[in-house]
Amino acid sequence: MSPLTYFAIYLICWWVVLFPVLSLGARSHAEAGLEVKDGGDPGAPVTHNLKRKIITTTWVAALVWLVIIVLINSGAVEALMGRPDRGFVA
Repeated sequence: MSPLTYFAIYLICWWVVLFPVLSLGARSHAEAGLEVKDGGDPGAPVTHNLKRKIITTTWVAALVWLVIIVLINSGAVEALMGRPDRGFVA
């Protein structure tokens, strides 16, 4: 596979991992018992900690990406797709 393919797989992993990570540790105004002013949403997070969540997303996506690349390069994916002649020998 080309480096561009590896990068595209990583971007997809990163994007998929981002959404579960965004909800980690989030406390809404309603949960914190804070009053919402000026038309704010009571479900909005008090602090978003976006920098920390981006860093967490990056390393978790790297781990997921590494597992996927190992599975692809080992031939396990092709064996599961019914082409054992091109994949690993069980």
